[in-house]
Amino acid sequence: MARDFVEIEAPILVPSPGLELHLDAFAVENHYLITSPEYQMKRLLAGGMERIYSLGKVFRRGENGRHHNPEFTMLEWYRSGVQWQAIADDVEKLVSDCARALCGTTVVRGVDFTPPWQRLTVRDACLQFARVAIEGGESPADLRKKIRAGGWRAPDDGDFSDLFFTLFLDAVEPRLPSERPIILYDWPRPLCALARVSPSNPNVVERFEAYAGGIELCNAFGELIDPIEQRARLQADVAARHQRGLPIYPVDERFLAAVGEMAPASGVALGVDRLAMLLLGTTEIRDVLAFAFDEL
Repeated sequence: MARDFVEIEAPILVPSPGLELHLDAFAVENHYLITSPEYQMKRLLAGGMERIYSLGKVFRRGENGRHHNPEFTMLEWYRSGVQWQAIADDVEKLVSDCARALCGTTVVRGVDFTPPWQRLTVRDACLQFARVAIEGGESPADLRKKIRAGGWRAPDDGDFSDLFFTLFLDAVEPRLPSERPIILYDWPRPLCALARVSPSNPNVVERFEAYAGGIELCNAFGELIDPIEQRARLQADVAARHQRGLPIYPVDERFLAAVGEMAPASGVALGVDRLAMLLLGTTEIRDVLAFAFDEL
C-alpha cells in the first residue's frame, strides 16, 4: 500500500448501520454501534479524498464462533480511480509484508503468502469444487435444481443468497487450497451488496473475497456509484429484513447523496483479528483477543 493514505477516525455511533441481511447491529438509544465505516468513508470520497483508511473496532450482534466475535478490529481502505484488481494487489502486499515483518518469511505455518495469489472466479470455483456452474442470473428455483443435480443439499425455500451460501459453505469453502491464499472474484449479481455490476458480464458484480488457511480474510468491491440503483438495493434490503422479521434500520440519506457524487473507486474491509490468527497459527479468534465476548 502507498504511504500517502490518509487515516480517518471512524465514528462509534451511527444513525444507520449496514442493511445487509447478515448484519445485526447493537442499538444504542436512537443510534447503533458501527458495523462498518463504509458509509462514512464514501462520504469522504465524495468530498474529494482519494486514498483513505480506517483502523478500528466494529460491532455486530450474534457473531460468535471460531472466526467471529461481536466486537472485532477492521482495517478498511478505499482508493479513487482504481479497479478492484489494484485493491487485490494491496491485500497481497499488505499480508505478505505483515508475514515477513512478524515471522521473517512469507511462508508461515505451511501457507505461502508470496504474491501473486491465485485468482479464480466464483463460477469457476463452484464448478471446480462442487461441479455446479452458477452464472448469477438464475432464479432461486433454477439454482436449487442445479445444486441438487450436482448432488448437494439445497433448502426447499429461501432466496438466491440462501441457496448459494448453502452450497458454498458445504462444498466450496472447505475445498479451497490451504497452502496458498486464493482470491475469489466476480460474485453472482444477487450478492451485490454495494458493488457495481461488471461491465463485461451483467450477471456478476465486481466483488472479491480472499481466503487463506481456511479463513475468509477480506471482502472488497468495485464500488457502486449509481445513487438510483443503490437506493433500490437498500430498499430491497429493508423489504427483505421486514419479510424475515429482522430489525429494520433506517436508510442513510447522507450516504446515498454521497454515492451520486463519488468518482469511480474500489475498497476493501479486512479482518485484523483474522490476519493475526493466520500469522500466529491459531484457528480460534479468541486466541488473539484480550477478552472474547463470553470472557468479559
